[in-house]
Amino acid sequence: MTDPKRLAELERLATSSSRHAGEWKAIGPWLSERAWGTVREDYSANGDAWGYFPHDHARARAYRWNEDGLAGICDIDQHLCFALAFWNGRDPILKERIYGLSGPEGNHGEDAKEYWWYEDATPTASWLRWRYHYPQAEFPYTWLREENARRGKQAREFDLGDTGIFDQGRYWAVTAEYAKATPFDVCVRLTIRNAGPDAADLHVLPTVWFRNRWSWRNEAPRPSIRASERPSCDCALAIAEDAAIGCWSLAAGPHPDGTLPELLFCENETNAPRLFGAPPTTPYPKDGINDHVIHGAATVNPGLCGTKMACWYRLHVAAGETVELRLRFGRSDDGAAVELGAGFEQVLRDRAAEADEFYAAIRPRDASDDEAQVMRQAFAGMIWSHQFYHYDVEEWLRGDRVPAPAGRRTGRNADWRHLDNHDVIAMPDKWEYPWYAAWDLAFHCVVLAHVDPAAAKHQLLLLCREWYMHPSGQLPAYEWAFGDVNPPVHAWAALAVFAIDGGRDFEFLARVFHKLLINFTWWVNRKDALGDNIFEGGFLGLDNIGAFDRSRPLPGGCVLEQSDGTAWMAKYCLNMLEIALRLANHDRAYQDVALKFFEHFCAIAKAVRELWCDADGFFYDRLRKPDGESVALRARSMVGLLPMFAAVQLDPALWEQLHDFRDRARWYIQNNPWIKEFIRFSPDDDRPMLLSLVSEERLRRVLARMLDESEFLSPHGLRSLSRYHREHPLVVPLPGGEARLDYEPGESETGLFGGNSNWRGPVWMPLNFLAVESLRHLHECVGDSFKVELPTGSGRQADLAAVADEIERRLVALFLRDERGRRPAGGVPEAFRRDPAWPDPVLFHEYFHGDTGEGLGASHQTGWTALAGALIANRRRRLGT
Repeated sequence: MTDPKRLAELERLATSSSRHAGEWKAIGPWLSERAWGTVREDYSANGDAWGYFPHDHARARAYRWNEDGLAGICDIDQHLCFALAFWNGRDPILKERIYGLSGPEGNHGEDAKEYWWYEDATPTASWLRWRYHYPQAEFPYTWLREENARRGKQAREFDLGDTGIFDQGRYWAVTAEYAKATPFDVCVRLTIRNAGPDAADLHVLPTVWFRNRWSWRNEAPRPSIRASERPSCDCALAIAEDAAIGCWSLAAGPHPDGTLPELLFCENETNAPRLFGAPPTTPYPKDGINDHVIHGAATVNPGLCGTKMACWYRLHVAAGETVELRLRFGRSDDGAAVELGAGFEQVLRDRAAEADEFYAAIRPRDASDDEAQVMRQAFAGMIWSHQFYHYDVEEWLRGDRVPAPAGRRTGRNADWRHLDNHDVIAMPDKWEYPWYAAWDLAFHCVVLAHVDPAAAKHQLLLLCREWYMHPSGQLPAYEWAFGDVNPPVHAWAALAVFAIDGGRDFEFLARVFHKLLINFTWWVNRKDALGDNIFEGGFLGLDNIGAFDRSRPLPGGCVLEQSDGTAWMAKYCLNMLEIALRLANHDRAYQDVALKFFEHFCAIAKAVRELWCDADGFFYDRLRKPDGESVALRARSMVGLLPMFAAVQLDPALWEQLHDFRDRARWYIQNNPWIKEFIRFSPDDDRPMLLSLVSEERLRRVLARMLDESEFLSPHGLRSLSRYHREHPLVVPLPGGEARLDYEPGESETGLFGGNSNWRGPVWMPLNFLAVESLRHLHECVGDSFKVELPTGSGRQADLAAVADEIERRLVALFLRDERGRRPAGGVPEAFRRDPAWPDPVLFHEYFHGDTGEGLGASHQTGWTALAGALIANRRRRLGT
């Protein structure tokens, strides 16, 4: 195996830390694939982000906060952007961004309607590969929108492949490869294949532009892009200059026939006459290149300068033939020599080989080639999903040159005026979720830690910084409502990242611990309404897993005491306890706060008895009425499995070394004998080995439900809701009606949370990942003698490690080829199986059908679903490789 100390990519990573990105990350795929329809671009009075800035405006309206593009890269502050654009000669607009339906337009919420893949990436973006299939016929924008509007929630989504537009291979297969010669010098190779049976024409427009900062701030200097006045090699050359980032260049190599592309210039400014009937601010607006290429309009600057520029290649490609285009983008001086020949080729070969070496070093020795591909594409997609995110809430609420409606000042996010984000952040998805979510980000960091521990630590610390965390201690949920409550998984994530990185960075652990102390206090003060250590929290990221919207106030003054909220807080206590003990081994002062979390866990453990239903052997939410009556909401869902995750193994060495903690914890146990129900002691002495919210007797009963294939255990992991509710829906009487919870293994039929989020049956990766991890930790304490039926009713006994292995096997198998050569989650769509040129991609969907395993929701949700790659990578640690 390659010696990891000699890997070139690790040497590049060594230039970054949790505090500084390092120069090798100065350029990367930090450009979103959708900036339209986002909250931060919404200046409407009614908060209709989709309606205020629709896709139809994106080509003509300058963005306020972020940019978007195809296969885009940019500098770390997104001053200067590079992306691709295409025109097949038939479309009404240039293809500059991925098209999809907004939430109200899709019959299952927002949905991208194109085919593209993140094929490869290294953590420093020294090597990137992206693939896209562009139809040769006119793109059916109207048909896709109208047909999905016609279909109800019970019908499948109508996708681009359903239109027949790819029949006979009439499409362009475009591959973009980026390889850095130096941190500020990127070689770009475009490989374009005509997959169709006839010769065809394609316009390719690699584009560079400045994010518009000058239109919003008077003091912002205006940058410029101009054609080079001096010839430089055999290429067309444009120079981009900005006071903040200096001088950059884009060199475009020749057409296959040797001629150079034409350079087209316009301004990245709104086309006010087209959109608003207002006077123009420039004769060469943002869509000037679009109108010039398609309509021949005089909307590009004949003076060859502007703030947006495209290299216009006009290609005629024979059937089945491939064309290669070469460009070079980076920091340079006007007229500097640009090499697009042998040296260019060598850079691409070197970076591709180094990427192979990097991932070979991570691959577990027992991983199949298919598993290694899944792992690599999971990590690559997570790297591609990093995006520059800019949102100053105070300025957005107040309004800048676009005045804010008066009502917005007390509306959405009005309590988050301190929040000022201007960072590259790991996000769930570059199109459907081009914004961060607090608990999603925790899982992203656990994935990232396998390839870039410094970035993972930076992301966790960033979320806790004072310009993110609310002064009250709450972490920001997501831009649609920063005040919503996400599960407190960040202490768990910090411990996981710490361990994956080798368990040595105690400075990071202390920094995140101090911030999370504030967040923990917020939870205790804000989410325990009755002060009884039973917690609420609202939807807690599980969206519509309940019979009603758990984030809204309940009628009649009722309080929903949540099994998941309480379990999350118990787990939070135990994770903070573990961090405190690790830190106390270096600084004995942490023993005091460690005992605080020990005692707080004990209080929650005592209270959680109220949520246990002995008749069903399960934990349930309870509806607490004003008169004190408590009613169990008997939904067999992940909510009732979560208490199992709240367990921690106490390190025997720390127990012996930390005398103050040991003596005071022992005194507490002796004077509160009831707590022994939640502690497993060493058989040799009175040392606590395991703290667990669920006793062994109750654990057996919960596992019997969880491992029942007629309830939670599907062929592809754990369902979010028991299949029991298919025949036995939960009906909850409410004033003025009733609420209902049915088993829905696929797309949701409810309109809660935008209509495209469903925790009512599908398999979701994050809680499955926690289940696997928790079972392995429990096995370390209870040992091989603790066995359960696997599956329930089979008569086959298995210890908890074997149970974890089986759930992991089912999860990973979602992405692997089966005996028919197909991936259960979906690979090559049926419409394209006869096309040998169509790739067999691994797509990381948002969630998976609870019975068939089909991938559903966002198709490129590499965020938390990239945990599939972490499951595979984790085997290296267990195997000792």
